[in-house]
Amino acid sequence: MTKKILYSEDDKRVEVESPLMRESLINAELRTGTESARARGVMPGLDVISLGGHSIIDRGAKAIMPLVDVVVEARGTHKLLIGAGGGARVRHTLHIGLSLGLPVGALANLVSNVDSQNAKLLAAVFAKHRGVLIEKEEFLKIPLMLETGMIPIMSAMPPYHFWEPAVGNRRIPLHAHDLGMFVIAEVTGARSLIYVKDEDGLFTNDPKKDPAAARIPRISARELLARELPDLPLERAVIEALSLSRHCRALRIINGLVPDQLRRALAGDDVGTLITAEAP
Repeated sequence: MTKKILYSEDDKRVEVESPLMRESLINAELRTGTESARARGVMPGLDVISLGGHSIIDRGAKAIMPLVDVVVEARGTHKLLIGAGGGARVRHTLHIGLSLGLPVGALANLVSNVDSQNAKLLAAVFAKHRGVLIEKEEFLKIPLMLETGMIPIMSAMPPYHFWEPAVGNRRIPLHAHDLGMFVIAEVTGARSLIYVKDEDGLFTNDPKKDPAAARIPRISARELLARELPDLPLERAVIEALSLSRHCRALRIINGLVPDQLRRALAGDDVGTLITAEAP
C-alpha cells in the first residue's frame, strides 16, 4: 500500500493513502462509500438464545429447568450462546430511578446490573453442565469456550450504560435486553436468533388481553413496522435494526413454556413466528 507525504520531503509524517484521508467520518457521502461486500460475521454458525426475564426467568424452576435440559441436549450439535433478560426487577429499578429523577444513562447502567444478576443465576443453574458466565469484554473468548464444550451465558443488556442516548421525552432506555442479543447475533453472523418468550410468537394484539388476537407465523420487519401493532413482544428497536441488518437476516419468537418449541427452533422447524429482514 502506498504512503503519501502530506507536508514536505523533509517532514517524516506520512498518511496511508485512502478515501478516508483528510475526510470527516460523519460525512454522509463518505459513510455511504464505505459499504463493502467483504464485511463478515465473526462467529458464523452460532445459535443465540435470548431467555426473557419477565416471561421465563421470573417464573423460576418450572420454566427454567425444562429449557436447561433442551439446551444441554442441543450442545452436542449446536454452538450456543445464552442471554439473560432482567424481568420484574428491571421494572422496579426503573420505577425507583424515575422517581429520583435519574437521567436515561444512569437508568441504563442500573438496569444492566439487574440483567447481570439473572445471568449469574443462569450460570449457576448451568454450572454442572459447563455453563460459564461471560462479561461483554470476554466476547472474543466465546470460540474457545464453545470448542471446549462450555455454554457461555451473558447479560442481554447492550453495553451502552452511561452512554445510552436520550430519545425525545422518553426517559426509559431505548436500547434494552432484546436489542442487546440482536446486536450479538448481528456481529457474530449467527446461524439463528431465538427469543424465548411466554407466547407462541407474534400476535395481532396481546393474546393475554385479547382472546381474538391471531398469531402471525411469518412477517418481514418492514411490514411489521408499517402495521403499527398495538403490542409487540420485542422492543421496536430490534425490528428497526433487523430491517437494516447485514448478517442477522431473521429472528424467531417462540414459547419457552413449551420447551419442545426451543428444540424444534434449533432444528430449523417452522415454529412460533419468524420475522425476516426482507419480505418472506
